[in-house]
Amino acid sequence: MRPPGCARIDRWSPPLTPPVSPDSPPAAPGHRLGHVALRVQEIGRAIAFYEWLGLRLTWRADDWAYLQWPDSGAGIALLSPSYTAAGPHVALHVQERAAVDRERERLLAAGHSCGPVHDHRDGTASFYLQDPEGNWLELLYEPPAGIPSNVPGQRPIAVPAAASPL
Repeated sequence: MRPPGCARIDRWSPPLTPPVSPDSPPAAPGHRLGHVALRVQEIGRAIAFYEWLGLRLTWRADDWAYLQWPDSGAGIALLSPSYTAAGPHVALHVQERAAVDRERERLLAAGHSCGPVHDHRDGTASFYLQDPEGNWLELLYEPPAGIPSNVPGQRPIAVPAAASPL
């Protein structure tokens, strides 16, 4: 499934020159593997399984859920068959909102096709793209305080302070 506004890359070759000039800002610090989104058939059963493994429910909706490891904030998004905003993907999280726009521009300049940036209701912002092998990626800004929760009594899990760059 392709998120809206995203074109598939059928063939991509690295640019002959680096996509970033020496004067360009480097990739934002704090990039990390943030979450994996999986398609599930029964959302309640999947939530129960991942909670049993030790993840904490952060967000619950009728057609998707988000769970996180309490110590690191790394997450798993569970997408029901009726969820159509995105399909299975891997998400790289960044700690600066401006990094989402900057990284999208770097990717576009290097010849990648990227979807539009969306500012989400929970304070995050992201866009989707495919890697040269057709795998879906999301580049997501995660606020320093963490992703807000809609689960009563749950507080956000703060972003780890010293994530290593990509």
